[in-house]
Amino acid sequence: MNPKTPGLSAELLTRDDLRRALIEHDFAAAFRLIKKYGGISQNRIAAACVLTPGKVSTIISGQQQITSFDVVCRISDGLRIPGSMLGLAARPWEGDSETYENEPPTPPVDQSDDAPWSMGVTVDLAAHLTKSDLMMDRRTITRTLTSAGLTGSGLLDRLEGWLQPASCGGAFRRQGRLGSREMDELETITRVFRQWNHQVGGALHRKAVLGQLNEVASTLKEQQTSTIERRLLRVMAKLAGTAATMAWDSGMQQRAQDYYRLALRAAHAGHDTAFGANVLAGMARQMAYRGNPQDALELVRLAQDGSRGKIGPRVTAMLHTREAWAYAGMGRTQAFQRATGRAAEALSHAEPEEEPYWIAYFTEAELAGVTGGRFLDLARHEPQRFAEAAAEHIRRALETRHPGAGRSHALDRIGLAECSFLMGDITTAAEHTYQAVEAATQTRSSRVRDQLADLYPYTVGHSASSAVREARGRIRELLAN
Repeated sequence: MNPKTPGLSAELLTRDDLRRALIEHDFAAAFRLIKKYGGISQNRIAAACVLTPGKVSTIISGQQQITSFDVVCRISDGLRIPGSMLGLAARPWEGDSETYENEPPTPPVDQSDDAPWSMGVTVDLAAHLTKSDLMMDRRTITRTLTSAGLTGSGLLDRLEGWLQPASCGGAFRRQGRLGSREMDELETITRVFRQWNHQVGGALHRKAVLGQLNEVASTLKEQQTSTIERRLLRVMAKLAGTAATMAWDSGMQQRAQDYYRLALRAAHAGHDTAFGANVLAGMARQMAYRGNPQDALELVRLAQDGSRGKIGPRVTAMLHTREAWAYAGMGRTQAFQRATGRAAEALSHAEPEEEPYWIAYFTEAELAGVTGGRFLDLARHEPQRFAEAAAEHIRRALETRHPGAGRSHALDRIGLAECSFLMGDITTAAEHTYQAVEAATQTRSSRVRDQLADLYPYTVGHSASSAVREARGRIRELLAN
């Protein structure tokens, strides 16, 4: 071990109070215990963890918490705290401290997006993102990666490279280790991951998706034929898009945005314009959900500008619904209805099997569900004007949705219950609420649970109804788990 590295003794690391503090990421308590029982000064802690003494002082006083994954890793490495005690995977130095002291630290994830939109930058970004995520357990990543992400020009300026032509793949390259059969299998796995996410939501298979994405990034660092390279980049885009949706569905807004941006870069490098437009639509939906409709609208326009004449009717219709979503969030009723009409018109020209598999979900049922949800947004402000229209569209979605769309089915049920409350039909509202809770138990989606939490206040003030009391109890029971 480097003599300048304090390193905690084995005896200190066995203390129950220190172990509890480290597992809970209570670094105020941990640093105090390290100072008291480890004989390590505040300045030495700061130097070992690459922090300023003032920063350590504010942490110890409880004025600041550590939420950065990079800082947690520096604490582990600087003080030689085993990764398992901090919710991390085993650190590189564990079991080999003699060689680790001469190794450079793992570079942080490049979030600047100032680098050129090249395949190399995209592959490096994928490797860094997945490596950092795979090193953390679910509890730790949920706690440390829930920041809000970029909005406004700070986000949009970083996506302008989408509008520039993708660089050419170059001349035929030396045959790599993948052939057409292996690529077929990899593309099949990618489709399965997307289907899992569509059915259940949440983070149930997130580590599997990230592991596959990391493997694709590693494979792209090897030489492949230009055809295999392009297919790999398109797989990377779809895996990153799935990872983004899973992160967002689990409440990790910043990480979702990171993976969306990676997906857009990969789609751009793989000359997959249609999927790039789909990624921007996903980012727009995230912005709309978070109450940033103007950002959502700008993202949709960016998608439309970059894909004009290169996408089919289903993708076109989907982009119009994102446009309508933004208008509804702004309260621009007429613009919302015009965009919804354009979506329906575009979808009427769609033919089976003519577009990529990933847009096959966008059917008349999906259009009805999205439209109903946006009418519901408007109904919260003008229930007498819009609640019935919202309920009509949502009922149509429920009647025609594919049985495997578990998360969408649950969101439809919640929306229909809210419509009934807004229309004053308490008996029907209680019935729909009960059905919504039943549907929610079949998903692992944080978004579904957030929507249920928003439904809960509607059940308050109706204690005279035993059905409402029972439904309210069911919501509490599910949200408590």
